[in-house]
Amino acid sequence: MLKDKRITVLGGGLSGRAAATLARRLGASVVLSDIRADCAPLEGVENCMGSHPDRILSADIVVVSPGISVRAAAVQRAMELGAEVTSELGFAARFLKEGTPLVAITGTNGKSTVTAFVGQLFEAAGWKVFAGGNLGTPLSEAVGEDWDVLVVEVSSYQMELPGAFRPSVSAILNLSPDHLARHGNMDSYAAHKVRLLEITRPDGDVLLPAHDRILDKATNSLKRDIRRFDRPSGFVLQGTEAHMEDGQVDLGGLSVPGALNRWNAAAACLLARLSGLPMTSLRPELLQPLPHRMQVLPVHSPLIWINDSKATNVEATLAGVSGLEGEVFLLLGGVGKEGADYSALRTLFEGPVTHAVAYGKTGPVIAEALEGLPHSVAENLAQAVAIAGAEASEGTTVVLSPACASFDEFDDFTHRGRVFQALVEAGLEGGALRRNG
Repeated sequence: MLKDKRITVLGGGLSGRAAATLARRLGASVVLSDIRADCAPLEGVENCMGSHPDRILSADIVVVSPGISVRAAAVQRAMELGAEVTSELGFAARFLKEGTPLVAITGTNGKSTVTAFVGQLFEAAGWKVFAGGNLGTPLSEAVGEDWDVLVVEVSSYQMELPGAFRPSVSAILNLSPDHLARHGNMDSYAAHKVRLLEITRPDGDVLLPAHDRILDKATNSLKRDIRRFDRPSGFVLQGTEAHMEDGQVDLGGLSVPGALNRWNAAAACLLARLSGLPMTSLRPELLQPLPHRMQVLPVHSPLIWINDSKATNVEATLAGVSGLEGEVFLLLGGVGKEGADYSALRTLFEGPVTHAVAYGKTGPVIAEALEGLPHSVAENLAQAVAIAGAEASEGTTVVLSPACASFDEFDDFTHRGRVFQALVEAGLEGGALRRNG
C-alpha cells in the first residue's frame, strides 16, 4: 500500500515505533527520528537520532508522535518542504477496515477508564475488540486485523493533526485545566477536544457534558445534533440505575467503588449501545477498574486501601473521592500543577473525608489550603501511608488520590501507584500497619 513511499516518523516512543513498524510492513521506505541521541534504534528502518535534518523532513508523509507539538520546528519545516504531515492516529486510521464501528473517547479525566469499560462490555458480549489509542496500545497496532469494534482513547495532542481518523461515535466526558503549557489557554484546549466531534462521521453520534460553558462556546458552530450526558438524550443516572432512551441499565452489581464509577459505567454502556451492542448484552457487573484508578488493593487489613494514583489534578480527586461511602482518610500530594486550587478539596470534608495527609513537595501548600480541617503533614508517600495505618480507625477507607503529579518522588503515576501498593503490602507483612486477624 505504501510501496515506493518515503515515510518519516518523528518521535521514537511507543506510538512512533508502532507507526514506523506499520509503514515498513506496508512497503514504505521508513526513517525513525528522535531528538534524543540515545533513543533506542528500531530494526528494519533507518534510524536518525539526535536531530531532524531536512533530508528526512522532505518525505512523502511525516508522521508526528503526540508528544511533539504541531508548532515544533521540525513539524513546521516538514510542512514547508511539502510533506503530508499527520499524527500516528491519523496515519493508522487510513488503513483500518472501512465501516468498522469506531468509538472515540476524550476528556480531561476518566477517559482511560471509560475506554476500558466500553472495551470490556463488548468483550463480555463476545465481540472482537481493539481498545487502545492514547490508553496504551497505539492504533497502528490494530491495522491488518478484522475487528468487530475499535474503542480508542484520544488526547488533545492527537487532535492537532487528526488526519484520516473518523470515529462513528465520539464523546468528550469533561473538561478542566490541563496541558495549558502546550495549548496556551482553555479555549484552545477545548477547541482541540471539540475537533474530535467535528471529524466524527456525519451519520454518527457525538456526546458532551450536560453543562460546560467553555465546551458549549467551542461547539456553537457545530452543525449536528449533540447528545448530552446526564440528560435524556444520553442517560440519566438515578441511584444504581442508568435510564437511557431505549431502557434502563442496572449498575447495582458493580465491583468498582464509588458514584464516579457508576457514572463511568453508565457512560460506557451508552457508548456501547450507540455502537451496536444490544441492551440485553450489557453486563456492567463484569467491569474491572484499570490499575491506579480507584483500584481496591487486594490486601487483608482492617482498613480498605484504594489506589487512585491517576488522579493528578484537583478535579480528578474531587470526582473520585466525593462519591465514596463511609469514612475516608485521604492522601494528597506530589508536584502541584500550575493554577491548581487546593481549597476546593475542603468540600470533601463535608462528605466522606474525615482526615487528610498532605505529603511531598506540594504538601505544605495543600496543608495551608486545608487549615482548620483535620489533616497531617508528611515528608513523602511512605510517611503518609504510615500515618494512615496508625491513625485511621477500623473500617475506614484510605485513598491515595493525590490531586498532583508524581514527579517529586516517582517516574509517573503508575510508578507511584505501584510503590503505594508495595508500601501497604510491606507494612502489613512487617507489622508496621495493622492487619486482620
